[in-house]
Amino acid sequence: MMNADFWMTQRDSALQTIQNRGWSGLVEVCEGLRKEVPHYQWVGIYWMNNAEQALHLGPFAGAETEHRVIPYGRGICGQVALSGQTFEVPDVWAQDNYLACSMETKAELVVPIYRGSMLIGQIDIDSHYLDPFSAEDEELLYGIAEAISRLPEAAAIG
Repeated sequence: MMNADFWMTQRDSALQTIQNRGWSGLVEVCEGLRKEVPHYQWVGIYWMNNAEQALHLGPFAGAETEHRVIPYGRGICGQVALSGQTFEVPDVWAQDNYLACSMETKAELVVPIYRGSMLIGQIDIDSHYLDPFSAEDEELLYGIAEAISRLPEAAAIG
């Protein structure tokens, strides 16, 4: 059951991995979230590349994707690159500007990663369930995004 203890355990595990392993632990964070949160079938981090006006795929867990580089404005992630706002899509097939990574994906949640006022990346979650996300998902991902933004390597992104 995904009660408050479940969400706290996920957050604490991810933050502990980031604290102990730093940048190299981000793939482990993605893998842990995918394994432990039942409605997370794909978990990835995209980094901003303002010179190219494109997102570049970083660490991820789940099926391979052809979307390793996404132009700003294209798809859900590309829209977040422009808006800088969290974007929850309960039904991706109802979205006009959706980039299909998998025919099984039914919902997507994208949370921006800021270092100070600069948008440096985003956490992207794909789910095979319709409308699975809650405030707890967002709170978990905001905490992880904040921890990632404090890593020294994050200063070079953008």
